[in-house]
Amino acid sequence: MDKQLAILHANCQGDPLARALQASPEFRRAYAPRVYLNYTREEIPQADLDACGLFLYQHLGPEWGELASDSLLKRLPPGCPSLCIPNMFFRGAWPLWSGATGFDYRDIFLDHLLDLGLPGEDILHVYLRTPLAAKYDLAALLEETTGLERARQARTPVSYLDFVLENYRRRPLFLTVNHPAPELLAHAARGILRELDLAPADAQALSTLESGYEDFFLPIHPQVAEFYGLAYGGPAARYPVYGRTRTFAEYAAAYVSCRKAGIDDFIGYLQLA
Repeated sequence: MDKQLAILHANCQGDPLARALQASPEFRRAYAPRVYLNYTREEIPQADLDACGLFLYQHLGPEWGELASDSLLKRLPPGCPSLCIPNMFFRGAWPLWSGATGFDYRDIFLDHLLDLGLPGEDILHVYLRTPLAAKYDLAALLEETTGLERARQARTPVSYLDFVLENYRRRPLFLTVNHPAPELLAHAARGILRELDLAPADAQALSTLESGYEDFFLPIHPQVAEFYGLAYGGPAARYPVYGRTRTFAEYAAAYVSCRKAGIDDFIGYLQLA
């Protein structure tokens, strides 16, 4: 039997989700998945949309123009099944993360100290020793990211946030704010398969699932780990950082050194330093 084309219009979560879905024998027999990256504005040829037998998408609003979800849905063949899938994001372990452009993995406190022009050693001393809970409302920041994610989840019938909130203190469910760990990707894939009324994924296959981003686990400030009661992220914890392991303090020192050197490519700096 010829397989139907299953288009996944998604961010970096699309490829591992496609692999997780293929752990379902029924999905694997019925569909050949093809991922189109939404955040790079990758065009989807009309020929692929015409041949589409299943359209899985992370919601994009009208500001995305022709790549907006509503626009793409109108270009599908009549009767083509579609499903809005999770677009998972969570600042829980990284409340000081900032999405500001120009530097990777922005940290609002480190950036503030750097903007003051302090020497590097002073920045690290203040950053690592200042009581964060006295300077930032960490409880409110957790509520903020939870509220934003609940609004994002409302667009898909596939729930995942309760699973995150119930388990993220016990074990890492995200490698960075927008890179879910394999366990969470597997959870989302199971929910997608249920919504499609397809056979569950093979548990053994899901147990070996990789996200593709295991080479970088964004280090966690030990005070954040303590405040939120994380079972991981203490001062001695070491994290994979592009080919080597670093403690949080070592990672923060690299951040400061990179910014002080006027280098914008922090990922490249971490890979070489």
